[in-house]
Amino acid sequence: MNSITSFCRIRNNRFTTEQLVIEHPAASKDEFSIGLYERLQLNYPKFYKMDQQCRLGYIASELVLKGVDVSAYADSFSLVLSNADGSLDTDLRFQQSISSVASPSLFVYTLPSMVAGEICIRHKIKGENAFFVTPSFNAELLIEYVDSLLAGPGDHACLAGWVNVLDAQHDILLYLVENRRVNGSRAHNMNELNKLYGQ
Repeated sequence: MNSITSFCRIRNNRFTTEQLVIEHPAASKDEFSIGLYERLQLNYPKFYKMDQQCRLGYIASELVLKGVDVSAYADSFSLVLSNADGSLDTDLRFQQSISSVASPSLFVYTLPSMVAGEICIRHKIKGENAFFVTPSFNAELLIEYVDSLLAGPGDHACLAGWVNVLDAQHDILLYLVENRRVNGSRAHNMNELNKLYGQ
């Protein structure tokens, strides 16, 4: 049976994991992501070059994968993400930059899958990865797709979830699914996933 062994929820200036809840009010989402990064004492030089979606996806992945040896899974560690707004937050910033000098640093983030790429590079994830754009959080899609990746012989794992950033709103749920049962883990099913998303 596939199990959710770790998760991170970021929404409404609140950061939640199994062990940690942080309320971090901020005047802007830039201040929120940087404040969270500093408060969690993370150290990744590329962080300040990323767009907001990548920053928050990176922060969540750091906490979800803390203590996980991704390399032990070789090519059997996958990444599946989704959101509703694609890269619209960065697209709008890039559009504004065109009025003076188009910003190449923003342009490179005008694909929604950039957050997946940043997470894969940081954690050396070499398995399959996918990014879906859906009208709203779709637990059924994530469960079906992730479970299909985890089927078959051997140990498999997948970092999955929802990473949506637009204007001042940030709505992130990342979770780790493994094809084994771990003490204290949750079943990878609609009920449990919707509960995590509702936090």
